Amino acid sequence: MAPAGRRRALTQDTSSRHDPELRAAARHFGRRRFFSVTAAAAALAFAADLPARGVAAGTELDAARIPDDPFTLGIASGDPLPGSVVLWSRLAPDPYEPDGGLPGQYVPVQWELAADERFATIVRRGLAIAYPEYNHSLHVEVEGLEPGRVYYYRFRAGSWISGTGRTRTAPATTAAAAELTYAAVACQAYHDGYFTVHRHLAQDDVDVVFHLGDYLYEYAVNSAGGAREYTDRKLPDLFNREARTLDDYRLRYALYKSDPDLRAAHAAHPFVVTWDDHETENNYAGAISENNDPPQEFLLRRAAAYRAYWENQPLRGAQQPSGPDMQLYRRLRWGTLAQFDVLDTRQYRSDQAYGDTLHPPGPESDDPARTITGATQERWLIDGWRDSGALWNVMTQQVCFSQRRFDVGDGARTSMDAWDGYRASRRRVLDGAKSAGVDNLVVMTGDVHVGYAFDIKEDFDDPASTTLGSEIVATSVASGKDGAEKPGNWDTYMKANPHLKFYNGRRGYVRVTVDRQQARADYRTVPAVTTPGAPVTTAASFVTEAGRPGLEPV
Repeated sequence: MAPAGRRRALTQDTSSRHDPELRAAARHFGRRRFFSVTAAAAALAFAADLPARGVAAGTELDAARIPDDPFTLGIASGDPLPGSVVLWSRLAPDPYEPDGGLPGQYVPVQWELAADERFATIVRRGLAIAYPEYNHSLHVEVEGLEPGRVYYYRFRAGSWISGTGRTRTAPATTAAAAELTYAAVACQAYHDGYFTVHRHLAQDDVDVVFHLGDYLYEYAVNSAGGAREYTDRKLPDLFNREARTLDDYRLRYALYKSDPDLRAAHAAHPFVVTWDDHETENNYAGAISENNDPPQEFLLRRAAAYRAYWENQPLRGAQQPSGPDMQLYRRLRWGTLAQFDVLDTRQYRSDQAYGDTLHPPGPESDDPARTITGATQERWLIDGWRDSGALWNVMTQQVCFSQRRFDVGDGARTSMDAWDGYRASRRRVLDGAKSAGVDNLVVMTGDVHVGYAFDIKEDFDDPASTTLGSEIVATSVASGKDGAEKPGNWDTYMKANPHLKFYNGRRGYVRVTVDRQQARADYRTVPAVTTPGAPVTTAASFVTEAGRPGLEPV
């Protein structure tokens, strides 16, 4: 989401954004072919220095010689399957240095997974290699676990032992799981405030956390930490610039993961992550940058951002990027109770219509050839619904899915960066859900720094049309600073969007409890993030009953 006042500038027709041939190449021939023509150097730059999987390249660093705690960025787990989970950490005794304070040598690291927090019953243990080529990050895919149970894990490098993390596996795919509680978070601009929301999330009893994008922001962070206004310490100047290079993105993750509240949330719960725009650049679309950078240059930047993202998240090897390409969309199941389709609405999308300005729907935005998911991901999503045996089908993604009009009356503007700018794409997805017989559709969304509750309508311009599902929009962790319970445009938005049931502008997260009868969404908010330690309350709760789409207040 662009900050207030920042808009993608309209340029002359000779720019990369408006060149008809370039736009046709990006839209019709596909990003992969476009990449092969203009940015072959990216694949070489970001693949040639990677060791073969399981092969130790270079020389070994004796972990006993690491003088300071290498686990400064914490630990994490993610993508729980019935018999497997991913464990993550990154060795960085000096996290604010590009190399994390370690030489260009690989480091053997021991890991343990236990049935209890005291590690009296070790279930699995092994040795992983932290390669310098991956910035000494670790991605351990532990297999052969029992489905539907809690585990504890930790890492050891020399005499240094990480904190203890708590994770869990999903139930067996055929298990009739009775209940699931998950949380959704998004948009955590470090420079806009403290991650108090994550501290409360760490203390909440949820099974899994879905991070819906903008895990970090590419924007500069000054020495005072922006709105945090540090007086007791000073951040290095290297953060006070926009992230563009691999070192820049790696260091930005180090800054964010140095936050104790974010580390606590990761240690407490497994995360399922997907990105939006700011992990790379604000409002980029496929191979097209916000600021009209030559595509070959932007794809190099995207390759750096994607690689740093994978290095710093609990993701499996299947998500490891190749150059500027990374298949992030994937599917997870929670027995027969819920299926989660995790989308990527950035990498494959068509360029935003009308110069990415707020604009009423029109011929450009309604072009049937336009897509926000790409054709392959769209087919994958709809085919997955046809094969789903789950009671609840949850689409976890980034930008507002439901229509969101910013004005009352004819000619109302909508966001060209959200699904409103890709209405044909939304129509195909909804028609696919209907044809697949999806009765209980829930869409989870981030991006907009407010909490919304939408009914998903067959025809958003007809309030009496059939309700097809529910959209639950998580507000930001910190982006937008403190916000307001009732923003100044509250009345306008509620009048312009009859399917909008709730609108709150505070920071927080959403906790969703799903069982065989209903799904309940609790909007958890804090009154401030520019000062630390704010309490959390439930601003509102809504329920949608199985077989009866639509949200009702509790």
